[in-house]
Amino acid sequence: MVSFSSLFRKKDSGDEKLSEAIKNIFGFRPKNLALYKLAFRHKSMSTPGSNGFRHSNERLEYLGDAVLGSCVADFLFKKFPYKDEGFLTEIRSRIVSRQNLNVLSRKLGVDKLIQTNRENLSLGTSILGDAFEAFVGALYLDKGYRFTYNVIVQKIIHNHLDLDELVSKEINFKSKLIEWAQKEKREIEFEVTEETDNNRKLKIYHVNLLIDQVVIAQGKDFSIKKAEQTAAGKAWEKLEATGATGEGADNPV
Repeated sequence: MVSFSSLFRKKDSGDEKLSEAIKNIFGFRPKNLALYKLAFRHKSMSTPGSNGFRHSNERLEYLGDAVLGSCVADFLFKKFPYKDEGFLTEIRSRIVSRQNLNVLSRKLGVDKLIQTNRENLSLGTSILGDAFEAFVGALYLDKGYRFTYNVIVQKIIHNHLDLDELVSKEINFKSKLIEWAQKEKREIEFEVTEETDNNRKLKIYHVNLLIDQVVIAQGKDFSIKKAEQTAAGKAWEKLEATGATGEGADNPV
């Protein structure tokens, strides 16, 4: 594991304040505080290392995005043992959406921990969600997967998310995607690529979702409509993560 301790050799009152803030918000004290300091450092405050690489929270954000998605998927898989892939994908997308992470970061007070030269964080609202994901990446490196999973489930999902509301809230991802495509002048196509039978002799439809003739996501279900919704939900999640929907990263594709 890469050590960032050389970046923060001097322990000061700021270190203690950050450690205390993490304890108050998430219920634990860090072992490797340097990871968390890096997690809350926006690229606008990046510092060059001896090799010229500029250190910011972007790499931790990349890791945290994957870990957060895995933990939420793990939780939902156990929470809803009889729900299909489309349902699980949609609820995960709602939980880890950039918009939800931005709101969650403000609610938790994560916004007050971020180092950025931007006077107003609203100028780049993805800064909040990005920092939250970077924090998850730091937590994973510092404490491991099981500890990270417990923090996300016990301190975040149980305490700060209304799961019933998220489940009951209807989101038509296909409509959202079509609306986005019209606005961005992009071509969207759903194509049924395969029809298979399960053990009960029921047809399962496999659908590809293409944007500008490139396959972005796939879905499968017992109806074409639901398969399209599953594919649309996966595609929306990917677009949102890149900032293409206006709710994601700083640099849209």
